[in-house]
Amino acid sequence: MNLNDRLEHVAVLGAGGKMGSGISLLLAREMTLAKLNPENAGRNYQLTLMDVNPDALNGLQAYLEKQGKRFAEKKAEKIAALFPGMDDPTAIAEAFVAAQASILNPVTDLAAVGSSHMVFEAILENLDLKIRVFNQLKEACADTTYFFSNTSSIPIKELDEKVGLGGRIIGFHFYNPPAVQRLVELIIPENIAADLPELSREIGKRLGKIIIPSNDVAGFIGNGHFMRDGLHGIREAQRLSQEMSFIEAVYIVNQVSQDLLLRPMGIFQLIDYVGLDIFQSILKIMAPHFPGEVLHSDLIDILVSKDVKGGQYSDGSQKNGFLKYENGRPVGVYDLVKESYVPFSSGDWQGKADRWIGDKPEGHAPWKALLKAEDRDAQLKSYFAAMSADNGNGATLASAYLKNSREIGELLLNGGVANAAEDVNGVLMNGFFHLYGPINEYA
Repeated sequence: MNLNDRLEHVAVLGAGGKMGSGISLLLAREMTLAKLNPENAGRNYQLTLMDVNPDALNGLQAYLEKQGKRFAEKKAEKIAALFPGMDDPTAIAEAFVAAQASILNPVTDLAAVGSSHMVFEAILENLDLKIRVFNQLKEACADTTYFFSNTSSIPIKELDEKVGLGGRIIGFHFYNPPAVQRLVELIIPENIAADLPELSREIGKRLGKIIIPSNDVAGFIGNGHFMRDGLHGIREAQRLSQEMSFIEAVYIVNQVSQDLLLRPMGIFQLIDYVGLDIFQSILKIMAPHFPGEVLHSDLIDILVSKDVKGGQYSDGSQKNGFLKYENGRPVGVYDLVKESYVPFSSGDWQGKADRWIGDKPEGHAPWKALLKAEDRDAQLKSYFAAMSADNGNGATLASAYLKNSREIGELLLNGGVANAAEDVNGVLMNGFFHLYGPINEYA
């Protein structure tokens, strides 16, 4: 069965969730375009949207309608060609949305996905839950159905062996949010159906994704680096808090990991974005697979127990975590002693922390400016050389952070998680929007 055949019947599990809704949007768009293509006349397309929450499904359908209209308006010329004889842009957009709605099949019963040729799983990152769900899928679906797991850390081999899927499952890790992020980490286990890897690459290409392969090792490339990078930032903040307040230490590490390392977010802002409870959960999944490492943080455990979790609200706005946010921007830090947030504007502690960091090394430019710079590589080389020669507190902290990031990247490469340095660098640059990969000449 080729991809065109498989695209006739597809399902998304956890379709109403944050990841599931984005995956549903991408598939709905591609399947609608296929349905409207005259070459596919006679084919019947169905996208089954499965979620246990009926309200989430209602919200998903409204979201798909809104995004479908936007897509049709943005790609007006392309969409108009699918409706010969129609010339009113509004009518064409409405016709596209109607065609999209006609293929949607929202359900709350897992058994309803049984006719699907491909199932995209985007449920909670919990091994026991995934095993239970895949056991049900195995019973409901044909033995030719392929499964695509959006897991970000659980080895595909475990799911395959514990359920007995016979190599019909692959890791297809979309980055958040799927509708915007171009990266998909493709996790290919040793035991896999012969045509599934290439089929997956073709799906990724049709969805407009950059596909980077990762070997089937817990955490894969993305979380393999992020978890260790985050733990390093936490350890540095705890070390600094022996000589200054906790809020100053967190602020300093966050600022240095963003400004001086030229990243779009500081490490604590990134952990907040993902969610401290999710960070904790992924560490628990990875830890048994790396008995020689300490993949755990008492600080994360303490904060989660105090309901300091970060993550996002349903509208996409940021919840408070290590940092407090207003209009998407950090405005304070959580104080462990006071168990409340201390604003940046409270007293002079922020100024004191900034003075501790010191001036930025020569040649520094903001991440956004370097993102579009034609001579980015030359600027990076000059800047990091200056940072290496700078003995200031901030530059020293940043240099150590940069070195640790490289060591993590080399661990992933030498430990068989990645096949090439380019894959490690590619995941961090495309999935985390870093200007450079961890395996670089700067550290």
